[in-house]
Amino acid sequence: MWDVLLSFNNLLWLVFALVTLSLSVALFRVFGRIGLYGLVVAAVIVANIQVTKTVLLFGLTATLGNVLYGTVFLSTDVLSELYGKKEARRCVWVGFAAMALSVVWMQFALWFVPGPEDFAHDALATIFGIMPRIAAGSLVAYLVSQHHDIAAFHFLRRRTGARYLWIRNCVSTMVSQAIDSVLFCFIALWGVFDASTWLQILGTTYVLKWLLAFLDTPFMYLAVKIGYRSPLVQGGDDVAM
Repeated sequence: MWDVLLSFNNLLWLVFALVTLSLSVALFRVFGRIGLYGLVVAAVIVANIQVTKTVLLFGLTATLGNVLYGTVFLSTDVLSELYGKKEARRCVWVGFAAMALSVVWMQFALWFVPGPEDFAHDALATIFGIMPRIAAGSLVAYLVSQHHDIAAFHFLRRRTGARYLWIRNCVSTMVSQAIDSVLFCFIALWGVFDASTWLQILGTTYVLKWLLAFLDTPFMYLAVKIGYRSPLVQGGDDVAM
């Protein structure tokens, strides 16, 4: 039974990753950089909800949200490549504002006294009651790792020029995801789980993000190819820097 469940979870994670990455490119194809802004806003909010659920993936305990969070790195890398680091940083701050607002709004919702016919308050309290700590860890990890990712991406771009897109995409994302995983797991999850489970979550969180960095590389190339052919793309002043 467990073998079947684990196999199903593993397959579902892979399908979810491929579908989500495909939708990311589709949004960019239809809406241009505004589509990536919308994706980042949706991803950072929903990822912070999904992360409250633990599952078994590849035989280890893991939290959800890794796939959606990985698409944020894909989005900012696409923005960095096509529009420049200023545009990528602007997107990061839009995502930060969306995340912070969602936390504040849901805390207000929990403070309202539920009516006699209410059936949702307890479920919302279970999820969003712990959201401030998760959001604090996520906000810190998000800002630090995203700004590092943008800086690393452009550092590598200056060294390689327009060549080796896969190197700057993978290397900048993998290092930044390591920073993100350590900061988030320490701030948001330390003490919530026992030490052994916490280490498993940290390890699987990074491994899954590392795997996603490889998976998103073809989608990165596709998005950049679409971008260079699209009249919606107007390179930022610092694209070549």
